[in-house]
Amino acid sequence: MKKTSLGTGLSSLIPNKNGTTNKASDIKTKSHRITEVIKISIDKIVPNPSQPRFYFDKDNLKNLSESIKLHGVIQPIIVTKIDTDRYELIAGERRLQASKLIGKKDIPAVVRLATNQEKLELALVENIQRHDLNPIEEAKAYKKLQTEFNLTQENVAKKAGKNRSTVANTIRLLDLPIEIQRGLIEEKITEGHARAILGIENPEKQRALYELILKNNLNVRATENKVKEVTVHTYKRKTSKQTDPHIQDVEDKIQQKLGTKVKINKKNGSGKIIIDFFSEEEFEKIVKTFE
Repeated sequence: MKKTSLGTGLSSLIPNKNGTTNKASDIKTKSHRITEVIKISIDKIVPNPSQPRFYFDKDNLKNLSESIKLHGVIQPIIVTKIDTDRYELIAGERRLQASKLIGKKDIPAVVRLATNQEKLELALVENIQRHDLNPIEEAKAYKKLQTEFNLTQENVAKKAGKNRSTVANTIRLLDLPIEIQRGLIEEKITEGHARAILGIENPEKQRALYELILKNNLNVRATENKVKEVTVHTYKRKTSKQTDPHIQDVEDKIQQKLGTKVKINKKNGSGKIIIDFFSEEEFEKIVKTFE
């Protein structure tokens, strides 16, 4: 997979393997220039509250720790000094955790001043460059930049080196039910599956499709076809002509009440009401409505 470019101005803040920055002309920040690489005691480093990454694969972390044991930490972490004897991590969470795993006492680091926004930006961009964030972590980081620092999606995209549409579509993943988000984090489904599921508006139907994907091991294309079946059927139902406007009105009211598709067939004073459901959970929910 081709790596995305660093956001404007942020590439200068992440050191290369030799400890220098990527663009000498961009080294200067609002506060000061980036300093040289130094060794810092690991027990003096506290976590970054703006760290966008929450999920760490244990096997990958173990592999990294074995690499560090053999070759050392090649890419220094980035920290900011918070008092005379403590530092706060800005970027390099995996290297720090892997170093702790093998009992290292110190770690190479670059010390610099940073605002809360810069801490999040740096941590986000570094993780994106290394493909370390799962889609939900990435979405939450974008959302945090938007809400806490009042940035537009366009500004977030520039800082992350992404297209605005990519950022917007990633943030939309947070609209999925929590169990589907968890499935994406645990790699039970791919981001392609998740984006396809978003094509259905009803959360219960989204959950039903998610279960169908797991049960039948559907690929992304098959999932997209299932979504088309649901949306086309819904569209036909919405656009179908009713001979009686009153029946259409009643049908719409029942659908709003139950949160699912409803069809009323009435002729000569008799008929039937058809209520669709797409999962056991949705069925139970409909039943409770009438209790």
